[in-house]
Amino acid sequence: MRSLTTFWVAVSIAASFPMNAEEPALESRIKGVEGGLPEFTTPSEMLAGGGDSAARRSLAERMEELKIPGVSIAVIDDFQIAWAKGYGVTQAGGDSLVTPTTLFEAASTTKLVTATIALRLVGEGYLDLDQDVNQVLRSWKIPESDHLRVEKVTLRRLLTHKAGLNRPEGGFSWTGSPTLVETLSGVPPAENAAAVVEIVPGSEWRYSNFGYLVVQLLVEDRMGKPFPQIAQELVVGPLGMRSSTFTESSTPDAKTRIFPHDAEGTTHDPGSHPTAVANGGLITTPTDLAKFTIELMKAYQGRSDRILSRSMTRTMLAKEFDLDPQLLGVEVGEGLGAFLTGEGRSLSFLHPGDNMPGASCWLVGIPETGVGAVIMTNGAKGNLLAMEIIAAITNEYGWPTEQYSSE
Repeated sequence: MRSLTTFWVAVSIAASFPMNAEEPALESRIKGVEGGLPEFTTPSEMLAGGGDSAARRSLAERMEELKIPGVSIAVIDDFQIAWAKGYGVTQAGGDSLVTPTTLFEAASTTKLVTATIALRLVGEGYLDLDQDVNQVLRSWKIPESDHLRVEKVTLRRLLTHKAGLNRPEGGFSWTGSPTLVETLSGVPPAENAAAVVEIVPGSEWRYSNFGYLVVQLLVEDRMGKPFPQIAQELVVGPLGMRSSTFTESSTPDAKTRIFPHDAEGTTHDPGSHPTAVANGGLITTPTDLAKFTIELMKAYQGRSDRILSRSMTRTMLAKEFDLDPQLLGVEVGEGLGAFLTGEGRSLSFLHPGDNMPGASCWLVGIPETGVGAVIMTNGAKGNLLAMEIIAAITNEYGWPTEQYSSE
């Protein structure tokens, strides 16, 4: 891999927005983030902006060490995008710089957008959170089992990973272009196992990509339209997310989008599933996801209702149950499609994403104070780097951190 520091000066000058020579305070904050990545020993210390202040590392150094060629960041302050900036390159060994308009993979952060679409339809009366989804599904139904004779799969349980569905193990693989139904059924040209209910719905939290594909089909069957079109009409279009799409280009271009890289920094061809997209298929930018994050925070405050009402947003960001603290090393709750920490002024919603073989995303918003961030990378260790960047932002901007206490 070509040294990432080779590109640092050029990126710092040319690949940021907004940047202005008349804004020295903003420039100072950006430099504080870029040079303030902490070393830490626990996730709670990291999320609190903690770690040894004498051992702060630069973003360029950490990208080099973690073999991550490209990073893109958008920081939200007072319900506005304070700045967005790209670092490094789209492909190891290449010369296409990452800019704020470079396309990245949202990976599982896509689930937060999918949940918002579903809840919009709940608010408009098209879907019910607690109805048996097999009563609405038309083109495919969840296979009957003894578990379904005890409890039913509902939209609420799908959004909170308590529907009892498999993940599936090994992810999704395919040849040709399988339909969503073929993918759920596990039949060629899909090469994954079929979606099945393995435990009684509602009995246990099990993270499931299949669950969000059932949400996708539920939305499509109810509305009679492809999911990408519904997403465009309900979220992407209204928020002006002009760089966001659920449709993978047949000829990815390193000048406009990233290529994924594994843990060793080896480049792989991008390739999202052609039809199963609601679990991790959004292609976007941190700036677009920051617009989405701001809208959720404003809706929570009752200051906007372009995609969700205040009451529905508060339903979305209300804790359904607590997760095992060992999951992230901190206390985390599950909302309707969002992970939650803290309460009151320090309530945060967040969602990480990680697509194999190497693309990541991390989104966080604190609705009472209107701050947040989106970090996207093209490396397999990107979530670790994203958490370090969030810690640096937390420290630089003085975000409320009491929600991250491990006591």
